[in-house]
Amino acid sequence: MALHDAPNLTDILAAQRAAFNAAPNPDYATRKANLQKLARIIEDNEQAFKDAISADFGNRSEVETVLAEMMVISAGIKHQIKHVRKWMRVRKAPTAMTYKPSHNRVIPQPLGVIGIISPWNYPLQLAIMPLVGALGAGNRAMIKPSEFTPQFSDLLKKVLSEAFSDDEVYVAVGGVEVAQEFSGLAYDHLVFTGSTKVGTIVAQAAAKNLVPCTLELGGKSPTIIDDSADMKLTTQRILNGKALNAGQTCVAPDYVLMPKSKIEKFADDFIKRAEEFYPTFAGNPDYTSIVADSHYSRLQDLLEDAENKGARIRVAGNDDKQQLAKERRVPVTVVTDTTPDMKIMQEEIFGPLLPIVASEDLEESLDYIQKRDRPLALYWFGTDKAKREKVLHQSISGGVTINDCAWHVIQEDIPFGGVGPSGMGAYHGEDGFRSFSHMKGVFFQSRFSSGHRLYPPYSEKTAKLLNLIKKIS
Repeated sequence: MALHDAPNLTDILAAQRAAFNAAPNPDYATRKANLQKLARIIEDNEQAFKDAISADFGNRSEVETVLAEMMVISAGIKHQIKHVRKWMRVRKAPTAMTYKPSHNRVIPQPLGVIGIISPWNYPLQLAIMPLVGALGAGNRAMIKPSEFTPQFSDLLKKVLSEAFSDDEVYVAVGGVEVAQEFSGLAYDHLVFTGSTKVGTIVAQAAAKNLVPCTLELGGKSPTIIDDSADMKLTTQRILNGKALNAGQTCVAPDYVLMPKSKIEKFADDFIKRAEEFYPTFAGNPDYTSIVADSHYSRLQDLLEDAENKGARIRVAGNDDKQQLAKERRVPVTVVTDTTPDMKIMQEEIFGPLLPIVASEDLEESLDYIQKRDRPLALYWFGTDKAKREKVLHQSISGGVTINDCAWHVIQEDIPFGGVGPSGMGAYHGEDGFRSFSHMKGVFFQSRFSSGHRLYPPYSEKTAKLLNLIKKIS
């Protein structure tokens, strides 16, 4: 069967559900074996994945693929194997005095079949990390990778189908039509990573079958630079967060808020440091291309719109523009003198363009952020603890990294997820296990229960007993 001759997805779902129903609660040994198998697949095919992803992008830095995909997955699998035996145990739960000597328990149970729709920007990590959580929680899974990375998608399908049967893990490849069919299936849980616009469509499709969703979306993640920040450290860390994958990262710092008097120096230093990171952009194996012509054109349109509306554009390097366009390379670029009517300040950038917004103090910065959609990430740079705590407690975002960018995403011991337009639900580590499990509450009634005293026919004694229960409850 050719990779694109996909069988009926409804039949695949039915087969996975039947297989799950035949073995609805895999033991730890089975879950561990599946996770170890997954780890071997990633390790044995590392170079093939690097090559396929780079071919789809035009160029993807191999170092970035290792750092942001392979290493993240490896750490996630190891964490899952280490902890899942504990997570899957039946848990004691408190029991109110009124109901003793009866007792409560919580039983974690796999949900069944998990649907995973993954994006193109980190195609391996964002397909496999939800799968790690799904397998650790004892589920089966169906994956729809992005049509923007066809070579990667075909490779993923090949290696997973060689290791897992279709009723365990299945990869559906294809274009928009396949994605639409995929998102409308009656999974037990659906994970989508991508844009807010498409996430809305996916959520509406899932709602028709009452499928619960984890939506990892995006938005304009702000960066606040405080007066107390170490500017040399701040500049290089924001640059690293912005230039990673050429800015094609859902948690990339989207724009910077800082006092107007400091913008010029910061912008100049940012460009200077970018040129140290990347002596050239065209032909540089360390610098990633924009994934498609449409995305490249979109970024050029953002810059043209900003410049036409009065922005100043600083572009790192001095590469030949025709060669950059041929390779779909967009150099690191700083945009100053920004105004709210510019497209670059209204749309998620998803590229190596950094607009800077003049903001004279923390109150103004927080006000700016609070009046906009809640972002997936927020970054604050500084050493003033009082201001830091104010930012943490008076702003709402999916997650935060202090004095760096994006590192909160790969912490397995804290949840990763959005809020409002930037997403719903969370996964990674135990939060992923919980998302892909049903935490079933069970009440064990005692033979010595006095509940029979509340049976009809009701009497004056019933009323007295109710009053007593109210007092001690």
